[in-house]
Formats: sequence, C-alpha cells, structure tokens
Amino acid sequence: MGAHRKGPVGAGQAVRVDAGAPAPSGRDRYFDTLRALALVRVVAYHAFGWPWAGLVFPSMGVMFGLAGTLMARSLQRPAATVVRSRLRRLLPPFWCWGLFVVGAMLVRGWMPGWQIVYWVVPLGDPPGSAWGEQAWEILWYLRTYLWFVLLSPLLLRVFRLAPVPVLLLSLAPIVAFHFLWQPPENRFGTGLLDLATYLFCWVLGFAHRDGVLARLKPAAVVVLSLAALACGAWYAFAHRAEYGTYDLDDIPLAQAFWSAGFVTLLMYSKARLGVDFSGLVRLRRLDRLVSVFNARAVTVYLWHELALVLAVPLIDRCWDVPAFEAYLPLGSQWFLLAVGWVLVAGFVLLFGWVEDVAARRRPRLLP
Repeated sequence: MGAHRKGPVGAGQAVRVDAGAPAPSGRDRYFDTLRALALVRVVAYHAFGWPWAGLVFPSMGVMFGLAGTLMARSLQRPAATVVRSRLRRLLPPFWCWGLFVVGAMLVRGWMPGWQIVYWVVPLGDPPGSAWGEQAWEILWYLRTYLWFVLLSPLLLRVFRLAPVPVLLLSLAPIVAFHFLWQPPENRFGTGLLDLATYLFCWVLGFAHRDGVLARLKPAAVVVLSLAALACGAWYAFAHRAEYGTYDLDDIPLAQAFWSAGFVTLLMYSKARLGVDFSGLVRLRRLDRLVSVFNARAVTVYLWHELALVLAVPLIDRCWDVPAFEAYLPLGSQWFLLAVGWVLVAGFVLLFGWVEDVAARRRPRLLP
C-alpha cells in the first residue's frame, strides 16, 4: 500500500448509540471521545509521520468500528432512506472541499479525464495531480466508508444469520488477498484491499449494536483479541525489511489484525463492562471540544492536510521577523502542528457549517 494509506477519520457522523449508559445530553461520551482521539491522532501522524502511531491507537479501525455501530442502528429504518441520508451528509462537505483542491490543481495545469466523476461521488479514488497529492491522498477513507454504507444492508442481513461465525470470517478476505490472490494495483484492487482491511471493524460495530459482543464470554474475547494483536504486531515487525517500515498503514494484513484486536477490546469494554465517560460533562471545556470534533469530523478530516501544507510557508515567513526567529521554535515539528491546528480551527469556522446544511440543521459557526 502506498502513501494514500496515511490518512483516517471519521465517518463524519456524530455517534449516537444506545448501548451503555448515555450521557445526560443523550450522547455516548465514550464513543464521542474515541472519535475525537482518532482525529487528533490522525493530524499528529500527518505532522510527524510516526510509524508507531497506529500501534498506539489505530484510528482508522476505531472510526470504522464506530461507523458500523451507527449504521446498524440506523438500519432500523428503510435501507434506501439510510443510504440517502449518509450520502447527503457526506457529499456536500466533500464537494465544498473539492472545489478548492480541484480548482487549485486546474490552475496548476492539471487536466483530468473521465475519472473526474469520482470527484462527484468518490466510489473510486478521485484523480489528482502529483502537486496536490498530499491533499487528495486522504480520500481513500471516504471512498471506503461510502462502499461500506452501500454494502451495509446486505452485510447486516448476512451477519444476523450467524453473528459470531460471520464476525470471525470477516478477517478471511484480507488473509486471502495476502496469501492467495493479490488485488490489481488500480482503483478496483485498492478499493477491495481497503474494504478487506477494515471489514472486521465494521462488522464488529454490528456486533456491538446488536448486543452480540456483550453476550460473549470475557475469556474468549480477551484471548482472541490478544491473539489478533500479537499476529498483527508480529507480522509488521517480522516483515519490516520487506515493507521498509513497521507502519501499519503500509501493511494491510498487520493493520487488519491489530485493528481487530484493539477495537474489539475497546468495544467489549463498553458492551460488557459499561465503560462510560458521561462524567466528561463536568469538564466543560474538554466536553465542548469533544462535541466540536464530533460535529465537525468530516471538516477536520478533509481540511487538516491542507492546514499542515499551508503551515509550512506561513512559518517560513516568520523567519523574516527577528522577534519570531528569536523567540518562537520555528524549526520544531510541534510548532508546525500547533500552527496546523490553528488553521484547522479557521477552516472549521469557515466551512464547518456545510455539515449542518448537509444534515438539515440550522448552520452554525460552532455546534
């Protein structure tokens, strides 16, 4: 897998689940906090490039697990209605962001072919120029999320026929793609590989929502989760020479197993033990921050790479100011991250309201 894997965020939906004790606001602060942490980890990863970040917190697996839970809950309504709702919530923020990215690439001399249709509905990776790659490479997540949404009505039916076997077998496709048949290196093959990598996490969301996870015996869950973690870590480090890194984003098989074990433990803690962060409401500023991250997840995810890109020339200009050069850590990556977050906040204020419009809510600067 190439650099496009270095993206992941959220599915763009504020998480509302029934399992566990909800916060007084009606929201589940445990899942809300996981989503916020996932977004923070993604931005930090793109600023620093830490290869160990995915081992500490596999953001993409977490995000797909949360989205699967929400999707299973939503499918209590007619499937067509749910799919239309997901498309409506996802596409307008994507189009808003795409106007700037595509416009900038066109100004720089890029000329797309018919594949530009993927900038309308990202069923495949949208095309782009090498100059704009750092901005558009993150779109693999939106493409994968979109396909999971479209497949969920069928996936949920299959899951409910035999929940535990289907959950366990959801790791089979990534194993088959690795050892039996390597998907082609094109849009179709890349899409299949990404779906296979995170299929377990998505189906695990179904298991959590339907109460299947809560009914499993703790010993079995812990043993299998630790086995999956060990398998993922072993494969990543044992094949470090082959891939040139132990970064899970570049090793799909290791990513799949590590994410499976990690997300299972997170969700089982919620389902079986009732782990809850409802007390977060007493920490008002932190609670507010978590709310903003969840309500603006798509905006943060889409615009964070542009923010980090723009932070570089802004910091370069600071070197021309003697006081800044003397007193600010202009050469530090942490300073780059801080400037990037300031720009992300600016983009949220400028364009976050599009998520409100897409969700048919009253537009607000901040939720």
